[in-house]
Order: sequence, then structure tokens, then C-alpha cells
Amino acid sequence: MVTPGVRMVSLTAPASFAAEQYQRLRLTVERLARARDLKVIAVTSPATGDGKTVTAINLAGALARGSDDRVLLIDADLRRPSVAAQLGIEDAQMGLADALSGAHTSLDDVVTRLDAYNLDVIPASAAPGGISQLLRSPRLDAFLAEARQRYTYVVIDTPPLLPVPDSALLAKMVDGVLLVVSANQTARKLLAEALNMLDASKVLGIVFNRDTRPLFGYYDASYRAYFRDAPTGGQRAVNV
Repeated sequence: MVTPGVRMVSLTAPASFAAEQYQRLRLTVERLARARDLKVIAVTSPATGDGKTVTAINLAGALARGSDDRVLLIDADLRRPSVAAQLGIEDAQMGLADALSGAHTSLDDVVTRLDAYNLDVIPASAAPGGISQLLRSPRLDAFLAEARQRYTYVVIDTPPLLPVPDSALLAKMVDGVLLVVSANQTARKLLAEALNMLDASKVLGIVFNRDTRPLFGYYDASYRAYFRDAPTGGQRAVNV
């Protein structure tokens, strides 16, 4: 059974104002993909609570919606996984940790298919040993290489950058990184520290989450009339 939470607007309310902001993010990703080799995208944040998981899920949903592209969403936050819970996936038995620790566990063994949303998901699952050791495993390189061959886009929800080294390790293996910050909350010092931990050439942009300012300024009320649902918060924009 799969029942996405209310914040998964790309899946539950694709005609809403909030979902259209993720469609804007999708257009940015597709534009970058035409200009460079961009298939595997990590979504992270400087610290906890910035909204990286919500952004990763909604971006994956936006990329998959109304498209023939195959999209895979991976929960690589092995310390505090939440993708399965956010999506309401109740019956997943295996996940990324199993694929990295089991020599005979294949990508097909750990994928949960969400047919209603044209989306494949790999939950995190419980890590049997040291997480840093798992993320340094050659199996991760092989796993992502197979995913590259089979999917148009692979979106990876990774841990926040500053508390643990996991995202810095994963960032070396992906094509690009989106950094999610909470508007008017994430300290500039934390953002600067997070950016210093990343290869600048891989930073695709900064996603401002929970920005309550009007998106269209003076014309805000007129534009919002085009949408069935126009909440005041949510993901606002991506600077690239």
C-alpha cells in the first residue's frame, strides 16, 4: 500500500500552485541535462530540517509525471531514512543498505515500483554495519552504474552535509548536487560551510524551501488564479 503524505504535491496535487514550483525545478534539471551529462542528482542540505527529503521526492515525482522517462528515487540517508514513510510505502522488505551489503542482491530486488506515479523507489533499509564503510564500498559504484544504464534520472536523497560525512562521500559519485536551504532560517555560515564541502562544478543550484514571499510579486494574485490550490509556503525557486 502506498499513500503519499500531503507535502508530496507532485504526486498528490499535480495541478496545484506548489506542484508547479517543482515543475519549474524539473525544467531547470532538464535544461542542464541537455547541456551536460546529468543523470544522477543528489539532494542535500547544510543541516537537518531544511526540507531536502520533501524536495527530493517532489523533484522525482515532477520528472516522472507525464513523461516516458524512467525515474528512480533512492533514499541514501541511511542514518535517518524517511522516504518510505513520506510516501507511505508499508511493504518494502529490502533497500539500499541490503544492496550494498549483500553480494547477491540486485537492483531489482530492492526497487519498489509506484505504477500510479510512473516512479521507482529504493528505500534505505536498516544498515547492518558501519554506514561510512557501506558508502565507500565498490558495490555502490557498481549499483549507481547500473542505475545510470536503466534510468533517465536518478534522484538521491542524501543526509545533511554538516553533521555526517555521508553526503560528501556520495557527492563524489553523482553528476550534480542540489542544495536545499530553508528560507529565512538556514544561517549563511552553515550554507557557506556546506558549499565548501562540495566540488563547485557539481553544484547545480540552491533550492529555497518554505519561502513565504509572493512568487510573482505584484502579479501574485492574478497568476495564482491559474491554479486549483495556491498554498502560501513551499519550495519557491532554484538559483543556478
